[in-house]
Amino acid sequence: MRNYEAVLIFKSGSELLAGGREFVKGLFNDNGCKVVNEEEVGERNLAYEIKKNNKGFYIAYQLECAPETIQVLDKALKLRGEILKYLFVRK
Repeated sequence: MRNYEAVLIFKSGSELLAGGREFVKGLFNDNGCKVVNEEEVGERNLAYEIKKNNKGFYIAYQLECAPETIQVLDKALKLRGEILKYLFVRK
């Protein structure tokens, strides 16, 4: 198990945000990731437009998971419309 930090940018809007957060929590649990910490950074203006959005809601996660799991998470997050961008960094 390795430590990772993940930052996800969700589309602004309460319905999209709530659905996206539940999906991400379920995805982490289903793939054996342990969420050590979850921090809401809040809604911010984006430096450039992403998928026709000027604002995004940032959430930072600290995870413990196997290295192979990151590839699975990457494939699943690409398909979600409410997630604008994401980044996984090994700590």
